[in-house]
Amino acid sequence: MGDIKGFLKYKRALPEKEAPDKRTRHFEEFEKEPGIEFQQKQASRCMSCGVPFCHSGCPLGNLIPDFNDAVYKNDWRKAYDLLVSTNNFPEFTGRICPAPCEASCVLSINNDPVTIESVEKSIIERAFREGWVKPRIPAFQTDKKVAVVGSGPAGLAAADQLNQAGHRVTVFEKSDRAGGLLRYGIPDFKLSKKIIDRRIEILEAEGIRFMLRAGVGTDIPAQALLDQYDAVVLCGGSSVARDLPIKGRAFSGIHFAMEYLEQSNRRVAGDNLPTENEIEVKDKNVIVIGGGDTGSDCIGTSNRLGAATVTQLEILGKPPVNRKIHNPWPLWPMTLRTSSSQEEGCTREWAVLTKEFLSENGKDLSGIKVVEVHWGENGKMQEMEGTERILPAERIFLAMGFLHPPKKGMLEQFGLKLDNRGNVAANNFQTSVEKVFAAGDMHTGQSLVVKAIAQGREAAIQVDGFLHEKEASVLLSNECGVLSL
Repeated sequence: MGDIKGFLKYKRALPEKEAPDKRTRHFEEFEKEPGIEFQQKQASRCMSCGVPFCHSGCPLGNLIPDFNDAVYKNDWRKAYDLLVSTNNFPEFTGRICPAPCEASCVLSINNDPVTIESVEKSIIERAFREGWVKPRIPAFQTDKKVAVVGSGPAGLAAADQLNQAGHRVTVFEKSDRAGGLLRYGIPDFKLSKKIIDRRIEILEAEGIRFMLRAGVGTDIPAQALLDQYDAVVLCGGSSVARDLPIKGRAFSGIHFAMEYLEQSNRRVAGDNLPTENEIEVKDKNVIVIGGGDTGSDCIGTSNRLGAATVTQLEILGKPPVNRKIHNPWPLWPMTLRTSSSQEEGCTREWAVLTKEFLSENGKDLSGIKVVEVHWGENGKMQEMEGTERILPAERIFLAMGFLHPPKKGMLEQFGLKLDNRGNVAANNFQTSVEKVFAAGDMHTGQSLVVKAIAQGREAAIQVDGFLHEKEASVLLSNECGVLSL
């Protein structure tokens, strides 16, 4: 602990952001890089607790007090080494993680938590500028081949770990670019795709092979992977979105959030998409149904594309500003948050249920009928009589979360067992098919990017153990005079 009074001397402060009226004119990242002294002061607020709850709050178990202390002492190289010892991609988590570590920070019991995420981002960006981030060529290589399906955060983490263990790793990605959800689900103003490309180049230089436009179960039969690889790791995510099958759902103008976000990201990337399929929001009344991060991304995108109005509807009640007694530290605080996209302009409504989609011409969306609801202490929802009203809307984006991975195609071809939610069932990441493993949202259901990275890392450990165990079994069988399989 470098400064024992740091948390008393300095208040929590975040890096400066470009003003909303300016940043909504472009799709670039808008958070400004803070100076060294700024981050040293913020890092000095870390109390280096005897029991650092931030460790358990972080799914990766990042060594947070240690790298904070190194930053305070201006030893950025040490801070970088500590950070990457647990986190493969701090440039991702430093931008888009909701920072559960900060919610668990001991300082947040009666004060504002340490700016852990911001310090993390500064460490990795300093490392890139200084040239510390270089390809790490594995010291040795086994004869084992591993196929990783999906190049999102779980897939990239699993591939990175298995490659460093010496195995020959090939990543199969159904899209035309690597990155998965990072690439097409998160807008550039939150995560520039240059950041993803920078990391992919390093992974390729380290020996990982990326097969693009290679959908397993469509372009490539699942059996081909079983035949050609010693292990397969499924990290395809959870892409079946929750629908809203109410009256008027077939009207033109109603889209799943990911359909809209992917199209916008592709256009920002310079892709020449057919204009007849363009989801146009300029001068339209936009309503986003769903109050989470995906819904927030739709808000920021719509504001940048010139929507006339943007409204976000949430079926749950408005959260309190401060923790309630039943939601104590270090649990995740169920409190009111305002995202950067919401800051840029939108109307937020809570405890609102969508009853019907409306159309004036019987084809194109013109509005929705909603009603206010009340949530009882037993968790039962009740519609409030006399609160029905109509909201104008020419575009609606459904951002109500995801259910499970697609069952047809890859999962059917592998013949995998699913759990009661439709996710891939696995025991220590090993599925019902011996050499097939699963990690990330495909296994756990929709979750955070940081949890997906953690899942990829943990799955890699199990895969590595499986490969060495199989190798040992073969050697033992040969020694005993038993024909090896």
